[in-house]
Amino acid sequence: MCKSIIQALTLVIFMVSTTATTYAQSAIAFQVSFTNPYAHYVDVEMFISGVKKDKIEIKMPVWTPGSYLIREFSKNVDELSVVNSKNHSLNVEKTSKNTWLITTGKNSEIKVRYRVYAFEVSVRTSFVDASHAFLSPSGIFMYVNGEIKAPATVTINPYKGWTKISTGLEPVKGKLNTFLAENFDVLFDSPFEIGNHEVFEFNASGVNHEVAMYGGGNYNKENLKRDISKIVVEETAVFGVNPNKRYVFIVHNFSSGGGGLEHANSTVLGATRNNYTTEAGYTNFLSLVAHEYFHLWNVKRLRPIALGPFNYDEENYTTNLWIAEGFTSYYDKLILHRAGFYSPDKYLEKLAGSITNLENQPGNRVQSVSESSFDAWIKAYRPNENSRNTTISYYDKGSMIALIMDLEILNATQGKLSLDNLMRSMYDEYYLKQGRGFTDAEFKAMAEKIAGKSFDSLYADHINGTKTIDYSKYLNYAGLTLTDEASGRNDPYLGLGTSLKDGKLMVTEVVSNSSAFKDGINVNDEIVGIDNNRVSELDKIMATKKVGDKIDVLVNRDGFLINYKVTLTKNPNFKYKIDQMESPSVSQQNILKKWLNIN
Repeated sequence: MCKSIIQALTLVIFMVSTTATTYAQSAIAFQVSFTNPYAHYVDVEMFISGVKKDKIEIKMPVWTPGSYLIREFSKNVDELSVVNSKNHSLNVEKTSKNTWLITTGKNSEIKVRYRVYAFEVSVRTSFVDASHAFLSPSGIFMYVNGEIKAPATVTINPYKGWTKISTGLEPVKGKLNTFLAENFDVLFDSPFEIGNHEVFEFNASGVNHEVAMYGGGNYNKENLKRDISKIVVEETAVFGVNPNKRYVFIVHNFSSGGGGLEHANSTVLGATRNNYTTEAGYTNFLSLVAHEYFHLWNVKRLRPIALGPFNYDEENYTTNLWIAEGFTSYYDKLILHRAGFYSPDKYLEKLAGSITNLENQPGNRVQSVSESSFDAWIKAYRPNENSRNTTISYYDKGSMIALIMDLEILNATQGKLSLDNLMRSMYDEYYLKQGRGFTDAEFKAMAEKIAGKSFDSLYADHINGTKTIDYSKYLNYAGLTLTDEASGRNDPYLGLGTSLKDGKLMVTEVVSNSSAFKDGINVNDEIVGIDNNRVSELDKIMATKKVGDKIDVLVNRDGFLINYKVTLTKNPNFKYKIDQMESPSVSQQNILKKWLNIN
């Protein structure tokens, strides 16, 4: 991401030089201040020199890479104005939701002033208050239309008492709190944490890592240094090279937090501040670290062809988020096993849980994972009460595609090659050698080359189709069996999701083809009673029923009382368990050892 010192100095000279008009691109510099952070505002000044046109457009992205939703960041922009070098006002007109047209008046240097309201807590949106500022750059910085490749500097003027700035951008020598982005793709990929957060560092795989911890927490930084290092080493081993010299973890610790967003040489993680001392809480955090760090290769460099160069004005469609996110989800657990945080049995338990979760979602039999990827922009980040019935997560389904592809490659090559070899080969060919993203056909062709067999049926059935995966077939390659522990049960099933709201038991979800679905109960119904008994907890009532029972369900629907007769069916949900065979073959043992690194 960073150029040599000589190249960086050349760019700095370029940006501050009064002879910048001799260059094809404008020189752009930002000043960022926080005059009233308690009101959640960021004050931005954008200096543009070397202007050669009578009119120029400035634009703000409508989305941020890694989060596939149009977020309309320009909605947070206030008080935009433009002046020349003599501080005389210039005409500016907003021509679209994220575009401003500036009449330069033949001025070669102009200054754009605007404020950004920043008060949304997430890893992908900016947030400012009296304690700190987190800047997600695609929602803060504008660019000159047509000059996305222009370099830019950013100078941060911290609020009084704030002493630390953490970012993946490199500092400009001799310039206080000033950082260089070689182009706007880099700038939009480089978040800032500003305040009084704790900072600690470690080195792993030849890379200096900085951890910026905002919000406190019961973490042990020495443990984190040691354990994150293990993850770095294992993931670097998959690809054989770590592309960075420096990497920054920005961690936001809240009373209840989660989520992450990847960047080329940094990541932003959400965490629950007091969960570090529990085994589940700590390994969940490490799993998040493993997921986002794996993106350093998979998606930030090895990427579907649609995901870069980016169009920041609209959706960037791809059918391959199941690779970008799903394969990363597969590896985040596998890497924790390789790093020693999960025993083989614990890893298989986690894997069985993932299979259970996927197969219990009705949408898995409705939407293919390639469709899920393409429709991320309109469905993944905008779920409704029916989403579970009609959609599937490309994270969840993609991780299972990675699993069966890994086991298929291992089996076809008698344990000599695995999914690691596919990922490294793709990285070497399309990122290092060709310097571009890959197509769906190219990924499939490489997978078939590594495995030495066709993946036509796998793609037709499970990637572009919705056929149920025969997990037993693939797990058997490694001498493992898959058992549904719920198969012998005969529990009654209503097929409702409910929540208690103001003392009312409200229906929040109705599962497709369930008893409730077939017999007429709707989302937003209030369940008043069952069999003439007042109901506040559905589970207690259901525990007294059996399959085949006909029950009277009284609901309040928009003020009308309606009675439904519902016939209870057998609970269709699975609960899977993975076990080792009693007498696996030598081939099966070898594949299991290769897959799970068992000595």
